[in-house]
Amino acid sequence: MAAKQALQKAFDPIWNWASRRYQAAVAKELKKYGLRYDDLYDDLYDLDIKEALSRLPQEEVDLRNQRLKRAMDYSMKHQYLPKELQAKQTPYEPYLQDALQLVKEERREHAELGSDLPYTRSLP
Repeated sequence: MAAKQALQKAFDPIWNWASRRYQAAVAKELKKYGLRYDDLYDDLYDLDIKEALSRLPQEEVDLRNQRLKRAMDYSMKHQYLPKELQAKQTPYEPYLQDALQLVKEERREHAELGSDLPYTRSLP
């Protein structure tokens, strides 16, 4: 047990450095297209995400769709967002996480109780 803690203590700084570098690289790529990390969740792949998106205010969903359309447009043109707009982007500002957490908690609670969910869960 002590050896495990010693190894963890020795490798934590390296792991933290690597994770910060990776997070910065992902943020740089998201800023190029004006996306947020939560925009990468696909509502066709996960029904919990679909339900969480349906619980968001329509304005937030419209902003998400606009960011995705803009990113696809820039990608198809092989261009990036202008540098001054990239500097204003906030790629790690969450907007979906709270609703997604609530949906997952509800699903877990309904599974424990053995009851059906109050909303339809079927793939399109």
